[in-house]
Amino acid sequence: MSIFKDLWWFFKKEKRSYMLGIILLAFVALLELIPPKVIGIVVDHLTVNTLTKDILLKWLGVLLGMAITVYVLRYWWRIMIFGASVRLARLLRNQLFEHFTKMSQNFYQKRRIGDLMAHSTNDLQAIQQTAGAGILTLVDSLLTGGFVMITMALTISWKLTLICLIPMPFMAILTNHYGTLLHKSFHKAQEAFSSLNDKVQESISGIKVIKTFGQEKEDTDSFVKQSKDVVDKNISVARVDALFDPTISLIVGISFFLAILFGSRFVMNGEMTIGELISFTTYLGLLIWPMLAFGWLFNIVERGRASYDRVNSLLAEKEDITDVRGAIMTRPTGDIQYNIQSFAYPTSDEMVLKDIIFTLHKGQTLGIVGKTGAGKTTLLKLLFREIEGYEGDIKFGGNSIDSYSREALRSSIGYVPQDHFLFSATVADNISFAKPDASIGEIYEAAKLAHIHHDIIQFTDGYETVVGERGVSLSGGQKQRISIARALIVDPEVLILDDSLSAVDAKTEEAILSSLKQNRQGKTTVITSHRLSAIEHADLIIVLDNGGISQYGTHRELMNETGWYKDMYHRQQLEILVEHGG
Repeated sequence: MSIFKDLWWFFKKEKRSYMLGIILLAFVALLELIPPKVIGIVVDHLTVNTLTKDILLKWLGVLLGMAITVYVLRYWWRIMIFGASVRLARLLRNQLFEHFTKMSQNFYQKRRIGDLMAHSTNDLQAIQQTAGAGILTLVDSLLTGGFVMITMALTISWKLTLICLIPMPFMAILTNHYGTLLHKSFHKAQEAFSSLNDKVQESISGIKVIKTFGQEKEDTDSFVKQSKDVVDKNISVARVDALFDPTISLIVGISFFLAILFGSRFVMNGEMTIGELISFTTYLGLLIWPMLAFGWLFNIVERGRASYDRVNSLLAEKEDITDVRGAIMTRPTGDIQYNIQSFAYPTSDEMVLKDIIFTLHKGQTLGIVGKTGAGKTTLLKLLFREIEGYEGDIKFGGNSIDSYSREALRSSIGYVPQDHFLFSATVADNISFAKPDASIGEIYEAAKLAHIHHDIIQFTDGYETVVGERGVSLSGGQKQRISIARALIVDPEVLILDDSLSAVDAKTEEAILSSLKQNRQGKTTVITSHRLSAIEHADLIIVLDNGGISQYGTHRELMNETGWYKDMYHRQQLEILVEHGG
Protein backbone atom coordinates (compact mmCIF):
# COMPACT_ATOMS: atom_id res chain seq x y z
CA MET A 1 0.00 0.00 0.00
CA SER A 2 3.04 2.25 -0.07
CA ILE A 3 1.88 3.63 -3.42
CA PHE A 4 -0.86 5.58 -1.61
CA LYS A 5 1.80 7.13 0.63
CA ASP A 6 3.87 8.01 -2.45
CA LEU A 7 0.82 9.67 -4.05
CA TRP A 8 -0.21 11.52 -0.90
CA TRP A 9 1.05 14.81 -2.37
CA PHE A 10 -1.54 14.47 -5.12
CA PHE A 11 -4.36 13.37 -2.83
CA LYS A 12 -3.78 16.52 -0.76
CA LYS A 13 -3.85 18.61 -3.90
CA GLU A 14 -7.15 17.03 -5.00
CA LYS A 15 -8.57 16.60 -1.49
CA ARG A 16 -11.87 18.30 -2.37
CA SER A 17 -12.63 15.85 -5.18
CA TYR A 18 -11.52 12.80 -3.20
CA MET A 19 -13.32 13.81 0.01
CA LEU A 20 -16.58 14.49 -1.82
CA GLY A 21 -16.24 11.25 -3.78
CA ILE A 22 -15.60 9.24 -0.59
CA ILE A 23 -18.59 10.85 1.17
CA LEU A 24 -20.83 9.93 -1.76
CA LEU A 25 -19.41 6.39 -1.69
CA ALA A 26 -20.28 6.18 2.03
CA PHE A 27 -23.87 7.22 1.32
CA VAL A 28 -24.13 4.58 -1.41
CA ALA A 29 -22.76 1.93 0.97
CA LEU A 30 -25.34 2.89 3.60
CA LEU A 31 -28.23 2.91 1.13
CA GLU A 32 -27.28 -0.57 -0.11
CA LEU A 33 -28.00 -1.89 3.39
CA ILE A 34 -31.70 -1.21 2.89
CA PRO A 35 -32.74 -3.95 0.35
CA PRO A 36 -31.66 -6.98 2.46
CA LYS A 37 -33.52 -5.56 5.47
CA VAL A 38 -36.63 -4.92 3.36
CA ILE A 39 -36.49 -8.49 1.99
CA GLY A 40 -36.31 -9.89 5.52
CA ILE A 41 -39.28 -7.79 6.67
CA VAL A 42 -41.41 -8.83 3.66
CA VAL A 43 -40.49 -12.52 4.17
CA ASP A 44 -41.47 -12.35 7.86
CA HIS A 45 -44.84 -10.79 6.87
CA LEU A 46 -45.35 -13.64 4.43
CA THR A 47 -44.42 -16.21 7.08
CA VAL A 48 -47.06 -14.97 9.52
CA ASN A 49 -49.52 -14.14 6.67
CA THR A 50 -49.70 -10.39 7.47
CA LEU A 51 -48.45 -9.00 4.14
CA THR A 52 -50.93 -6.50 2.65
CA LYS A 53 -50.96 -4.53 -0.58
CA ASP A 54 -50.21 -1.27 1.25
CA ILE A 55 -47.24 -2.77 3.10
CA LEU A 56 -45.82 -4.25 -0.12
CA LEU A 57 -46.23 -0.94 -2.05
CA LYS A 58 -44.61 0.98 0.80
CA TRP A 59 -41.48 -1.17 0.75
CA LEU A 60 -41.38 -1.22 -3.06
CA GLY A 61 -41.46 2.59 -3.00
CA VAL A 62 -38.55 2.60 -0.52
CA LEU A 63 -36.54 0.33 -2.84
CA LEU A 64 -37.34 2.49 -5.90
CA GLY A 65 -36.32 5.70 -4.12
CA MET A 66 -33.13 4.06 -2.92
CA ALA A 67 -32.28 2.83 -6.45
CA ILE A 68 -32.71 6.31 -7.97
CA THR A 69 -30.62 7.95 -5.24
CA VAL A 70 -27.85 5.37 -5.61
CA TYR A 71 -27.85 5.93 -9.40
CA VAL A 72 -27.31 9.70 -8.97
CA LEU A 73 -24.68 9.32 -6.24
CA ARG A 74 -22.70 6.74 -8.26
CA TYR A 75 -22.69 9.09 -11.23
CA TRP A 76 -21.13 11.89 -9.17
CA TRP A 77 -18.57 9.87 -7.22
CA ARG A 78 -17.24 8.53 -10.52
CA ILE A 79 -16.76 12.08 -11.78
CA MET A 80 -15.01 13.09 -8.55
CA ILE A 81 -12.64 10.14 -8.10
CA PHE A 82 -11.97 9.09 -11.70
CA GLY A 83 -11.79 12.72 -12.80
CA ALA A 84 -9.02 13.32 -10.25
CA SER A 85 -7.11 10.24 -11.47
CA VAL A 86 -7.23 11.54 -15.05
CA ARG A 87 -5.76 14.83 -13.84
CA LEU A 88 -2.94 12.89 -12.14
CA ALA A 89 -2.08 11.16 -15.42
CA ARG A 90 -2.09 14.52 -17.20
CA LEU A 91 0.15 16.07 -14.53
CA LEU A 92 2.69 13.23 -14.63
CA ARG A 93 2.64 13.16 -18.43
CA ASN A 94 3.41 16.88 -18.51
CA GLN A 95 6.20 16.42 -15.95
CA LEU A 96 7.72 13.61 -18.00
CA PHE A 97 7.56 15.57 -21.24
CA GLU A 98 9.09 18.66 -19.64
CA HIS A 99 11.78 16.43 -18.10
CA PHE A 100 12.54 14.93 -21.52
CA THR A 101 13.02 18.39 -23.04
CA LYS A 102 15.54 19.37 -20.35
CA MET A 103 17.75 16.32 -20.61
CA SER A 104 21.00 16.34 -22.60
CA GLN A 105 22.08 13.93 -25.29
CA ASN A 106 23.79 11.73 -22.67
CA PHE A 107 20.35 10.89 -21.31
CA TYR A 108 19.08 9.84 -24.74
CA GLN A 109 22.19 7.78 -25.38
CA LYS A 110 21.34 5.70 -22.32
CA ARG A 111 17.56 5.55 -22.88
CA ARG A 112 15.65 4.10 -25.80
CA ILE A 113 12.81 6.07 -27.38
CA GLY A 114 10.39 3.13 -27.20
CA ASP A 115 11.11 2.73 -23.49
CA LEU A 116 10.40 6.43 -22.85
CA MET A 117 7.14 6.12 -24.78
CA ALA A 118 6.14 3.11 -22.67
CA HIS A 119 6.73 5.14 -19.51
CA SER A 120 4.49 7.88 -20.92
CA THR A 121 1.65 5.51 -21.83
CA ASN A 122 1.39 2.12 -20.10
CA ASP A 123 3.03 3.14 -16.84
CA LEU A 124 0.96 6.30 -16.51
CA GLN A 125 -2.18 4.30 -17.24
CA ALA A 126 -1.35 1.93 -14.36
CA ILE A 127 -0.73 4.89 -12.02
CA GLN A 128 -4.00 6.50 -13.12
CA GLN A 129 -5.77 3.22 -12.36
CA THR A 130 -4.30 3.27 -8.86
CA ALA A 131 -5.45 6.83 -8.16
CA GLY A 132 -8.94 6.03 -9.53
CA ALA A 133 -10.03 2.42 -9.26
CA GLY A 134 -7.47 1.86 -6.48
CA ILE A 135 -9.06 4.48 -4.24
CA LEU A 136 -12.52 3.17 -5.16
CA THR A 137 -11.71 -0.41 -4.21
CA LEU A 138 -9.91 0.62 -1.01
CA VAL A 139 -12.68 2.89 0.27
CA ASP A 140 -15.59 0.84 -1.04
CA SER A 141 -14.27 -2.45 0.32
CA LEU A 142 -13.68 -0.89 3.75
CA LEU A 143 -16.94 1.10 3.90
CA THR A 144 -19.30 -1.44 2.37
CA GLY A 145 -17.65 -4.36 4.13
CA GLY A 146 -17.56 -2.51 7.44
CA PHE A 147 -21.17 -1.29 7.24
CA VAL A 148 -22.46 -4.74 6.23
CA MET A 149 -20.65 -6.55 9.03
CA ILE A 150 -21.76 -3.99 11.64
CA THR A 151 -25.36 -4.23 10.42
CA MET A 152 -25.26 -8.05 10.49
CA ALA A 153 -23.83 -8.05 13.99
CA LEU A 154 -26.05 -5.36 15.55
CA THR A 155 -29.39 -5.96 13.84
CA ILE A 156 -29.41 -9.74 13.29
CA SER A 157 -26.84 -11.93 15.11
CA TRP A 158 -23.38 -11.10 16.35
CA LYS A 159 -22.69 -14.79 16.97
CA LEU A 160 -23.39 -15.79 13.37
CA THR A 161 -21.40 -12.78 12.13
CA LEU A 162 -18.29 -13.85 14.04
CA ILE A 163 -18.65 -17.45 12.82
CA CYS A 164 -18.87 -16.31 9.18
CA LEU A 165 -15.77 -14.10 9.56
CA ILE A 166 -13.53 -17.00 10.64
CA PRO A 167 -12.21 -17.68 7.05
CA MET A 168 -11.39 -14.00 6.37
CA PRO A 169 -7.81 -13.92 7.82
CA PHE A 170 -6.81 -16.68 5.39
CA MET A 171 -7.97 -14.47 2.53
CA ALA A 172 -5.85 -11.55 3.78
CA ILE A 173 -2.73 -13.74 4.03
CA LEU A 174 -3.17 -15.25 0.56
CA THR A 175 -3.99 -11.98 -1.24
CA ASN A 176 -0.96 -10.31 0.33
CA HIS A 177 1.24 -13.15 -0.98
CA TYR A 178 -0.35 -12.86 -4.43
CA GLY A 179 0.32 -9.11 -4.39
CA THR A 180 4.06 -9.64 -3.88
CA LEU A 181 4.18 -12.11 -6.77
CA LEU A 182 2.17 -9.73 -8.95
CA HIS A 183 4.53 -6.80 -8.32
CA LYS A 184 7.54 -8.77 -9.56
CA SER A 185 5.84 -10.24 -12.62
CA PHE A 186 4.18 -6.96 -13.65
CA HIS A 187 7.52 -5.11 -13.45
CA LYS A 188 9.02 -7.65 -15.86
CA ALA A 189 6.00 -7.39 -18.16
CA GLN A 190 6.35 -3.60 -18.34
CA GLU A 191 10.05 -3.90 -19.18
CA ALA A 192 9.23 -6.39 -21.94
CA PHE A 193 6.60 -4.01 -23.34
CA SER A 194 9.15 -1.18 -23.34
CA SER A 195 11.54 -3.32 -25.39
CA LEU A 196 8.80 -4.24 -27.85
CA ASN A 197 7.75 -0.59 -28.12
CA ASP A 198 11.34 0.37 -28.89
CA LYS A 199 11.59 -2.39 -31.50
CA VAL A 200 8.47 -1.15 -33.33
CA GLN A 201 9.62 2.48 -33.25
CA GLU A 202 13.08 1.53 -34.54
CA SER A 203 11.78 -0.75 -37.30
CA ILE A 204 9.28 1.79 -38.61
CA SER A 205 11.87 4.57 -38.55
CA GLY A 206 14.37 2.36 -40.37
CA ILE A 207 11.94 0.69 -42.78
CA LYS A 208 13.82 2.01 -45.82
CA VAL A 209 17.06 0.41 -44.68
CA ILE A 210 15.29 -2.84 -43.82
CA LYS A 211 13.73 -3.03 -47.29
CA THR A 212 16.93 -1.99 -49.05
CA PHE A 213 18.83 -4.90 -47.49
CA GLY A 214 15.93 -7.33 -47.83
CA GLN A 215 15.72 -7.94 -44.09
CA GLU A 216 11.93 -7.90 -43.79
CA LYS A 217 11.69 -11.55 -42.73
CA GLU A 218 14.52 -11.30 -40.21
CA ASP A 219 13.05 -8.13 -38.74
CA THR A 220 9.60 -9.72 -38.56
CA ASP A 221 11.05 -12.80 -36.88
CA SER A 222 12.78 -10.58 -34.32
CA PHE A 223 9.48 -8.77 -33.67
CA VAL A 224 7.58 -12.05 -33.28
CA LYS A 225 10.19 -13.27 -30.78
CA GLN A 226 9.93 -10.09 -28.69
CA SER A 227 6.14 -10.09 -28.98
CA LYS A 228 6.07 -13.66 -27.66
CA ASP A 229 8.24 -12.56 -24.73
CA VAL A 230 5.73 -9.80 -23.92
CA VAL A 231 2.85 -12.30 -24.13
CA ASP A 232 4.69 -14.82 -21.93
CA LYS A 233 5.43 -12.22 -19.26
CA ASN A 234 1.85 -10.91 -19.34
CA ILE A 235 0.57 -14.48 -19.06
CA SER A 236 2.73 -14.77 -15.92
CA VAL A 237 0.94 -11.68 -14.62
CA ALA A 238 -2.42 -13.18 -15.60
CA ARG A 239 -1.60 -16.45 -13.78
CA VAL A 240 -1.06 -14.55 -10.54
CA ASP A 241 -4.04 -12.30 -11.25
CA ALA A 242 -6.22 -15.38 -11.82
CA LEU A 243 -5.57 -16.59 -8.27
CA PHE A 244 -7.43 -13.68 -6.64
CA ASP A 245 -11.05 -14.33 -7.66
CA PRO A 246 -11.10 -18.11 -7.03
CA THR A 247 -9.47 -17.62 -3.63
CA ILE A 248 -11.97 -14.94 -2.63
CA SER A 249 -14.91 -16.93 -4.01
CA LEU A 250 -13.76 -19.97 -2.03
CA ILE A 251 -13.51 -17.95 1.20
CA VAL A 252 -16.93 -16.34 0.63
CA GLY A 253 -18.38 -19.77 -0.21
CA ILE A 254 -17.10 -21.14 3.10
CA SER A 255 -18.71 -18.18 4.87
CA PHE A 256 -22.05 -18.96 3.15
CA PHE A 257 -21.72 -22.61 4.20
CA LEU A 258 -21.15 -21.57 7.81
CA ALA A 259 -24.07 -19.11 7.64
CA ILE A 260 -26.52 -21.77 6.44
CA LEU A 261 -25.16 -24.46 8.78
CA PHE A 262 -25.26 -22.41 11.97
CA GLY A 263 -28.05 -20.01 10.90
CA SER A 264 -30.52 -22.87 10.39
CA ARG A 265 -29.74 -24.09 13.92
CA PHE A 266 -30.37 -20.59 15.28
CA VAL A 267 -33.76 -20.50 13.51
CA MET A 268 -34.68 -23.91 14.90
CA ASN A 269 -33.65 -22.75 18.37
CA GLY A 270 -35.75 -19.59 18.03
CA GLU A 271 -32.75 -17.23 18.13
CA MET A 272 -33.55 -15.96 14.62
CA THR A 273 -36.52 -15.76 12.29
CA ILE A 274 -36.50 -17.11 8.74
CA GLY A 275 -36.69 -13.53 7.45
CA GLU A 276 -33.63 -12.58 9.50
CA LEU A 277 -31.69 -15.57 8.15
CA ILE A 278 -32.59 -14.56 4.59
CA SER A 279 -31.56 -10.96 5.36
CA PHE A 280 -28.29 -12.28 6.86
CA THR A 281 -27.44 -14.36 3.79
CA THR A 282 -28.37 -11.42 1.56
CA TYR A 283 -26.02 -9.19 3.55
CA LEU A 284 -23.41 -11.90 3.20
CA GLY A 285 -23.96 -11.67 -0.56
CA LEU A 286 -23.23 -7.96 -0.31
CA LEU A 287 -19.84 -8.88 1.15
CA ILE A 288 -18.83 -10.60 -2.11
CA TRP A 289 -18.09 -7.27 -3.82
CA PRO A 290 -15.96 -5.84 -0.97
CA MET A 291 -13.98 -9.09 -0.84
CA LEU A 292 -13.48 -9.13 -4.62
CA ALA A 293 -12.65 -5.42 -4.47
CA PHE A 294 -10.09 -6.16 -1.78
CA GLY A 295 -8.39 -8.72 -4.04
CA TRP A 296 -8.63 -6.38 -7.02
CA LEU A 297 -7.12 -3.68 -4.82
CA PHE A 298 -3.91 -5.69 -4.39
CA ASN A 299 -3.79 -6.20 -8.14
CA ILE A 300 -4.19 -2.49 -8.91
CA VAL A 301 -1.84 -1.34 -6.15
CA GLU A 302 1.02 -3.62 -7.16
CA ARG A 303 0.72 -2.63 -10.82
CA GLY A 304 0.62 1.03 -9.83
CA ARG A 305 3.60 0.69 -7.49
CA ALA A 306 5.73 -1.01 -10.15
CA SER A 307 4.85 1.68 -12.70
CA TYR A 308 5.29 4.56 -10.25
CA ASP A 309 8.76 3.24 -9.35
CA ARG A 310 9.67 3.18 -13.06
CA VAL A 311 8.39 6.71 -13.66
CA ASN A 312 10.02 8.05 -10.50
CA SER A 313 13.39 6.58 -11.44
CA LEU A 314 13.12 8.43 -14.75
CA LEU A 315 12.14 11.74 -13.15
CA ALA A 316 14.92 11.32 -10.57
CA GLU A 317 17.62 11.53 -13.23
CA LYS A 318 19.23 14.93 -12.85
CA GLU A 319 20.03 17.35 -15.63
CA ASP A 320 23.76 17.20 -16.29
CA ILE A 321 23.72 20.63 -17.97
CA THR A 322 22.20 23.44 -15.88
CA ASP A 323 22.32 27.23 -15.64
CA VAL A 324 24.45 28.88 -12.99
CA ARG A 325 22.79 31.08 -10.41
CA GLY A 326 22.39 34.61 -11.77
CA ALA A 327 22.98 33.47 -15.37
CA ILE A 328 23.06 36.20 -18.03
CA MET A 329 19.67 36.27 -19.75
CA THR A 330 20.58 38.47 -22.73
CA ARG A 331 21.66 36.99 -26.06
CA PRO A 332 25.46 36.95 -26.44
CA THR A 333 27.17 38.67 -29.33
CA GLY A 334 30.81 39.30 -30.26
CA ASP A 335 33.97 37.25 -30.65
CA ILE A 336 34.14 33.52 -29.89
CA GLN A 337 37.28 32.29 -28.14
CA TYR A 338 38.11 28.60 -27.76
CA ASN A 339 40.65 27.51 -25.17
CA ILE A 340 40.13 23.78 -24.62
CA GLN A 341 42.93 21.78 -23.05
CA SER A 342 41.13 18.44 -23.28
CA PHE A 343 37.74 16.78 -23.62
CA ALA A 344 36.63 13.16 -23.39
CA TYR A 345 33.12 11.70 -23.29
CA PRO A 346 32.05 10.34 -19.86
CA THR A 347 31.75 6.83 -21.28
CA SER A 348 35.30 6.82 -22.68
CA ASP A 349 38.83 7.66 -21.55
CA GLU A 350 39.94 8.51 -25.10
CA MET A 351 40.58 12.21 -25.72
CA VAL A 352 38.21 13.59 -28.36
CA LEU A 353 39.62 17.14 -28.32
CA LYS A 354 42.92 18.54 -27.06
CA ASP A 355 44.76 21.87 -27.23
CA ILE A 356 42.04 23.69 -29.21
CA ILE A 357 42.96 27.38 -29.09
CA PHE A 358 41.69 29.97 -31.58
CA THR A 359 39.60 33.16 -31.81
CA LEU A 360 36.77 33.74 -34.25
CA HIS A 361 35.97 37.44 -34.57
CA LYS A 362 32.43 38.69 -34.92
CA GLY A 363 31.31 38.67 -38.57
CA GLN A 364 33.94 36.15 -39.69
CA THR A 365 33.40 32.78 -41.32
CA LEU A 366 35.15 29.76 -39.84
CA GLY A 367 35.75 26.57 -41.79
CA ILE A 368 36.42 23.33 -39.91
CA VAL A 369 37.68 20.31 -41.84
CA GLY A 370 39.35 17.02 -41.10
CA LYS A 371 38.98 13.29 -41.32
CA THR A 372 35.81 11.52 -40.17
CA GLY A 373 35.88 11.25 -36.38
CA ALA A 374 38.36 14.10 -35.98
CA GLY A 375 36.02 15.90 -33.50
CA LYS A 376 34.37 18.54 -35.73
CA THR A 377 30.80 18.04 -34.50
CA THR A 378 31.92 17.71 -30.89
CA LEU A 379 33.74 21.05 -31.16
CA LEU A 380 30.50 22.72 -32.28
CA LYS A 381 28.25 21.07 -29.71
CA LEU A 382 30.46 22.37 -26.94
CA LEU A 383 29.70 25.91 -28.11
CA PHE A 384 25.96 25.71 -27.46
CA ARG A 385 26.38 23.46 -24.41
CA GLU A 386 24.77 20.33 -25.73
CA ILE A 387 27.69 18.53 -24.13
CA GLU A 388 30.00 19.61 -21.31
CA GLY A 389 32.87 18.32 -19.21
CA TYR A 390 35.92 19.82 -20.92
CA GLU A 391 39.06 21.27 -19.38
CA GLY A 392 39.40 24.91 -20.35
CA ASP A 393 36.96 27.61 -21.37
CA ILE A 394 34.91 28.90 -24.30
CA LYS A 395 34.05 32.60 -24.35
CA PHE A 396 31.34 34.31 -26.35
CA GLY A 397 31.28 38.11 -26.31
CA GLY A 398 33.95 38.22 -23.61
CA ASN A 399 32.01 36.00 -21.16
CA SER A 400 32.29 32.27 -20.56
CA ILE A 401 29.43 30.42 -22.25
CA ASP A 402 28.68 28.86 -18.85
CA SER A 403 27.72 32.30 -17.53
CA TYR A 404 24.80 32.58 -19.96
CA SER A 405 21.48 30.86 -19.53
CA ARG A 406 21.08 28.02 -22.00
CA GLU A 407 18.06 29.73 -23.55
CA ALA A 408 19.95 32.99 -24.11
CA LEU A 409 23.03 31.21 -25.48
CA ARG A 410 21.13 28.96 -27.86
CA SER A 411 18.87 31.76 -29.07
CA SER A 412 21.99 33.37 -30.58
CA ILE A 413 22.94 30.23 -32.47
CA GLY A 414 21.29 28.70 -35.52
CA TYR A 415 22.42 25.08 -35.80
CA VAL A 416 21.94 22.90 -38.88
CA PRO A 417 23.06 19.37 -37.91
CA GLN A 418 24.25 16.53 -40.09
CA ASP A 419 21.09 14.58 -39.29
CA HIS A 420 18.34 16.74 -40.77
CA PHE A 421 15.25 16.13 -38.69
CA LEU A 422 12.00 17.47 -40.14
CA PHE A 423 8.65 17.25 -38.39
CA SER A 424 5.56 15.66 -39.88
CA ALA A 425 4.08 19.05 -40.71
CA THR A 426 3.89 21.45 -43.63
CA VAL A 427 7.00 22.88 -45.25
CA ALA A 428 6.04 26.33 -43.93
CA ASP A 429 5.66 25.00 -40.38
CA ASN A 430 9.04 23.30 -40.55
CA ILE A 431 10.78 26.48 -41.71
CA SER A 432 9.05 28.66 -39.10
CA PHE A 433 9.58 26.12 -36.29
CA ALA A 434 11.93 28.40 -34.28
CA LYS A 435 9.79 31.46 -35.07
CA PRO A 436 6.12 30.39 -35.01
CA ASP A 437 4.86 33.94 -35.56
CA ALA A 438 6.93 34.42 -38.76
CA SER A 439 5.03 35.93 -41.66
CA ILE A 440 4.77 34.11 -44.97
CA GLY A 441 7.10 36.74 -46.42
CA GLU A 442 9.78 35.88 -43.85
CA ILE A 443 9.34 32.18 -44.64
CA TYR A 444 9.74 32.89 -48.36
CA GLU A 445 12.86 34.98 -47.73
CA ALA A 446 14.51 32.27 -45.62
CA ALA A 447 13.67 29.65 -48.26
CA LYS A 448 15.15 31.82 -50.99
CA LEU A 449 18.39 32.30 -49.03
CA ALA A 450 18.62 28.51 -48.67
CA HIS A 451 17.80 28.11 -52.39
CA ILE A 452 14.85 25.82 -51.71
CA HIS A 453 12.03 28.24 -52.66
CA HIS A 454 11.96 27.14 -56.30
CA ASP A 455 11.69 23.47 -55.30
CA ILE A 456 8.88 24.18 -52.81
CA ILE A 457 6.64 26.04 -55.25
CA GLN A 458 6.89 23.01 -57.56
CA PHE A 459 5.27 20.81 -54.90
CA THR A 460 1.55 20.08 -55.36
CA ASP A 461 0.56 22.12 -52.29
CA GLY A 462 3.57 24.43 -52.26
CA TYR A 463 4.46 25.60 -48.75
CA GLU A 464 1.41 23.75 -47.38
CA THR A 465 2.84 20.39 -48.48
CA VAL A 466 3.09 17.95 -45.56
CA VAL A 467 6.59 16.51 -45.71
CA GLY A 468 5.89 13.28 -43.79
CA GLU A 469 7.59 11.97 -40.67
CA ARG A 470 11.26 12.99 -40.53
CA GLY A 471 10.87 14.50 -44.01
CA VAL A 472 10.53 11.07 -45.61
CA SER A 473 8.89 12.49 -48.73
CA LEU A 474 11.82 14.82 -49.56
CA SER A 475 15.22 14.22 -51.08
CA GLY A 476 18.37 14.58 -48.97
CA GLY A 477 19.28 17.90 -50.58
CA GLN A 478 15.77 19.30 -50.05
CA LYS A 479 15.81 18.31 -46.39
CA GLN A 480 19.19 19.97 -45.93
CA ARG A 481 18.07 23.23 -47.50
CA ILE A 482 14.80 23.34 -45.52
CA SER A 483 16.88 22.81 -42.36
CA ILE A 484 19.12 25.72 -43.39
CA ALA A 485 16.04 27.90 -44.02
CA ARG A 486 14.75 26.96 -40.55
CA ALA A 487 17.99 28.20 -38.99
CA LEU A 488 18.12 31.38 -41.12
CA ILE A 489 14.60 32.57 -40.31
CA VAL A 490 15.65 33.56 -36.77
CA ASP A 491 18.60 35.57 -38.15
CA PRO A 492 21.04 34.05 -35.62
CA GLU A 493 24.15 35.79 -34.38
CA VAL A 494 26.07 32.59 -35.17
CA LEU A 495 25.05 30.20 -37.95
CA ILE A 496 26.51 26.69 -37.74
CA LEU A 497 26.36 24.44 -40.79
CA ASP A 498 27.58 21.03 -39.66
CA ASP A 499 28.31 19.28 -42.97
CA SER A 500 24.93 20.60 -44.09
CA LEU A 501 25.70 20.93 -47.80
CA SER A 502 26.82 17.36 -48.46
CA ALA A 503 23.62 16.37 -50.31
CA VAL A 504 23.50 19.34 -52.72
CA ASP A 505 25.44 19.69 -55.96
CA ALA A 506 28.44 22.01 -56.27
CA LYS A 507 26.44 24.68 -58.14
CA THR A 508 23.72 24.86 -55.47
CA GLU A 509 26.35 24.82 -52.75
CA GLU A 510 28.09 27.80 -54.33
CA ALA A 511 24.78 29.67 -54.67
CA ILE A 512 23.86 29.07 -51.01
CA LEU A 513 27.27 30.17 -49.75
CA SER A 514 27.15 33.27 -51.93
CA SER A 515 23.70 34.19 -50.52
CA LEU A 516 24.93 33.70 -46.96
CA LYS A 517 27.96 35.91 -47.58
CA GLN A 518 25.81 38.74 -48.97
CA ASN A 519 22.99 38.55 -46.42
CA ARG A 520 24.91 37.75 -43.25
CA GLN A 521 27.42 40.57 -43.23
CA GLY A 522 28.43 41.32 -39.65
CA LYS A 523 27.18 37.88 -38.50
CA THR A 524 29.39 34.90 -37.67
CA THR A 525 29.20 31.67 -39.66
CA VAL A 526 30.78 28.30 -38.88
CA ILE A 527 30.92 25.59 -41.56
CA THR A 528 32.19 22.02 -41.27
CA SER A 529 32.49 20.06 -44.47
CA HIS A 530 34.21 17.15 -46.14
CA ARG A 531 34.06 19.11 -49.41
CA LEU A 532 36.75 21.80 -49.17
CA SER A 533 35.07 23.99 -51.78
CA ALA A 534 32.43 24.76 -49.10
CA ILE A 535 34.97 26.53 -46.83
CA GLU A 536 37.30 28.00 -49.46
CA HIS A 537 36.01 31.52 -48.83
CA ALA A 538 36.30 31.30 -45.00
CA ASP A 539 38.27 33.93 -43.06
CA LEU A 540 39.79 31.19 -40.94
CA ILE A 541 40.14 27.48 -41.60
CA ILE A 542 41.23 24.93 -39.02
CA VAL A 543 42.14 21.34 -39.81
CA LEU A 544 41.41 18.84 -37.04
CA ASP A 545 43.39 15.64 -36.74
CA ASN A 546 42.93 13.20 -33.83
CA GLY A 547 41.16 15.89 -31.83
CA GLY A 548 43.83 18.57 -32.21
CA ILE A 549 44.48 21.44 -34.65
CA SER A 550 47.06 20.25 -37.18
CA GLN A 551 46.75 23.29 -39.50
CA TYR A 552 45.05 26.70 -39.47
CA GLY A 553 44.90 29.79 -41.63
CA THR A 554 43.15 31.05 -44.76
CA HIS A 555 42.68 28.93 -47.88
CA ARG A 556 45.60 30.69 -49.56
CA GLU A 557 47.89 30.22 -46.55
CA LEU A 558 47.05 26.53 -46.27
CA MET A 559 47.63 25.99 -49.99
CA ASN A 560 51.12 27.46 -49.59
CA GLU A 561 52.16 24.85 -47.04
CA THR A 562 52.54 21.11 -47.27
CA GLY A 563 49.92 19.16 -45.36
CA TRP A 564 46.57 17.38 -45.29
CA TYR A 565 44.58 20.40 -46.54
CA LYS A 566 46.63 20.93 -49.70
CA ASP A 567 46.69 17.22 -50.53
CA MET A 568 42.94 16.81 -50.02
CA TYR A 569 42.11 19.94 -52.03
CA HIS A 570 44.14 18.75 -55.03
CA ARG A 571 42.59 15.31 -54.77
CA GLN A 572 39.04 16.72 -54.76
CA GLN A 573 39.81 19.00 -57.69
CA LEU A 574 41.11 15.99 -59.59
CA GLU A 575 37.93 14.06 -58.82
CA ILE A 576 35.87 16.94 -60.21
CA LEU A 577 37.93 16.97 -63.41
CA VAL A 578 37.49 13.21 -63.81
CA GLU A 579 33.73 13.47 -63.28
CA HIS A 580 33.39 16.27 -65.84
CA GLY A 581 35.66 14.45 -68.21
CA GLY A 582 33.41 11.40 -67.97
